[in-house]
Amino acid sequence: MLVSVTQQRGRARRDRGMRASEPLLPPAGRAPGEDDRDLVGDLYRAHALALVRVAKLLVGDQASAEDVVQDVFLNLHRRLPGLSDRDQVLPYLRAAVVNQSRSLLRKRRRAVLRRAQHEPPAASAEAAAMLGEDRRAVLRAVARLPRRGREVLILRYYLGLPDDQIAATLAVSAGTVRSTASRAIATLARELKEER
Repeated sequence: MLVSVTQQRGRARRDRGMRASEPLLPPAGRAPGEDDRDLVGDLYRAHALALVRVAKLLVGDQASAEDVVQDVFLNLHRRLPGLSDRDQVLPYLRAAVVNQSRSLLRKRRRAVLRRAQHEPPAASAEAAAMLGEDRRAVLRAVARLPRRGREVLILRYYLGLPDDQIAATLAVSAGTVRSTASRAIATLARELKEER
């Protein structure tokens, strides 16, 4: 049985994201031929919270991020019998979360173009009070970055992925990752300096 991300929070407070050094699949002495549902459930319990955090940074709100991750795991469940290399499941999940987040953002842009503009939902007063002004400034600056720059910085600094894994996740070269990160950091520094 899959547990919701909200239920996971109590169990996974120590988990601050998926690091490259973590095992790709949860350690379990599974006999060959055991149900794929168990594998997907174990992966969900081990990695869903960190994937939701990544998706939230990409799409901007918790509910949409949870939907993105849930859809990714549902697709994994459907495609798992056809996967030839089970060691590639976690990179598949990361790439799928990034791609689903992109799709969601495209849908949102199309929806905005079809109807009258409105103000985006503001953070609650409690949440705004809890965040420091510096952190809000950085998050605003990151949100203004181009999509690829934002994705590279999130994967590099939030998940701690090396450039080659970021390149594989985004389907670009490692050189593109390095140059994109450099430009994004320079843009952030310039914007944050201007705000002060």
